[in-house]
Amino acid sequence: MFSPRVLKSASSFMCRGFGQMCRQGKAADMAEVRNRLREIVGASTNWKDHQQALAERTSLSQYLAQSQDELPAKTMKDSAVEAHLPLGSQPALREKYLNYHNSVRFGRILEDLDSLAVLICYSHTWNKELKRSPLSIVTALVDKIDMRKNIIYPDCDIKFTGHVTWVGKTSIEAKMHVSQYHDGAYTDVLDATFVMVARDPDNKRAAFINPLKLESPEEKAIFQQGEINKTRRVELSTASLLKVAPAAEERTLIHNLFLNTLDTRTVSFRSRILSPNSVWMEDAKMKGLEICHPQERNIFNRIFGGFLMRKAYELGWANACAFAGCRPTLVAVDDIVFRKPVEIGSLLLLSSQVCYTEGLHIQVRVHTEVLDPLSRQHSTTNVFHFTFCVEKDIPAVVPQSYGESMLYLDGKRHFDETMRSQG
Repeated sequence: MFSPRVLKSASSFMCRGFGQMCRQGKAADMAEVRNRLREIVGASTNWKDHQQALAERTSLSQYLAQSQDELPAKTMKDSAVEAHLPLGSQPALREKYLNYHNSVRFGRILEDLDSLAVLICYSHTWNKELKRSPLSIVTALVDKIDMRKNIIYPDCDIKFTGHVTWVGKTSIEAKMHVSQYHDGAYTDVLDATFVMVARDPDNKRAAFINPLKLESPEEKAIFQQGEINKTRRVELSTASLLKVAPAAEERTLIHNLFLNTLDTRTVSFRSRILSPNSVWMEDAKMKGLEICHPQERNIFNRIFGGFLMRKAYELGWANACAFAGCRPTLVAVDDIVFRKPVEIGSLLLLSSQVCYTEGLHIQVRVHTEVLDPLSRQHSTTNVFHFTFCVEKDIPAVVPQSYGESMLYLDGKRHFDETMRSQG
């Protein structure tokens, strides 16, 4: 849910609040969004200088508020941002976003959404008396991305708009809307909800952010939806299969899957056979590895969250494509949790698993972890959930072990939640 009144003022806000980003009254493009973020935190485009600049940010701690009450309330309009991706007028830029299906690489859109969400939150917390922000604002999770169209044209301009919709004491929800100009009008592409957290200049502890001033019944309803989203996330976390046993109907489902794969010619729990048009989960995986170079760093000298999302999405898409034997279409992204930052120089291991299928839909889970080559220790950094759709019949994915059964149920939960939200 967005406020049309707030979004209508987004472009004018950019010119008023961040005048350096605008050219002759026009909204910023995505390159200017990233340049503005570097200005806000005092980051450098040179890696060696960048490290020094971040070290100097420690002195900004003196400007942090000791309580939220010290900070002035901001309106939704204060954080409203509009940015353009001029694919129609800049062929060189188009090359970066083009895929071999003559569409737009969705992983690049994920990178842009992540950058814009950070800028929206800095717009909400900006203190015009300071040259640099003492806050380190980072992505905590991607709550939901719902696709509104299947095709994103590679030669038509894309518009990003968004604003803050809910705040706590140290966390912020930002909603964004993406549309594309085609055949003389803008049409909806997607809606996204990100949750960001504010930390101190050293990115070590939580920091207070400005409260949100609600100016209309419409904005109160938007804020209330943010409260509902927060409650839902807490409930889902509490009911996680990593913490509690499956519900009774879920246990019955798993047992029926088990019975359907028993070999009736033997009296053994170990003898398993696949039903027709089925695939073992073990055979529906795909893995990848990334060496995290400085080129992919964010403004805080760690690996850019958008880069991680792009790599996870592309591996998940490839996994779904190989599983289905045809090109899948993204339906939704949900519940991407950033558990731990990824340091420059890390070995990033990505593991994609088709964990649930229903009808023409494929639910994919991508798990990422960093490997310390010296200690050989693995640490989970992210878990991603993607829902894809295809245009042909697909095999059913079947778990064998108890761990796979839990992945299956977790995938079903995410799929059911996606269908409910889109229904």
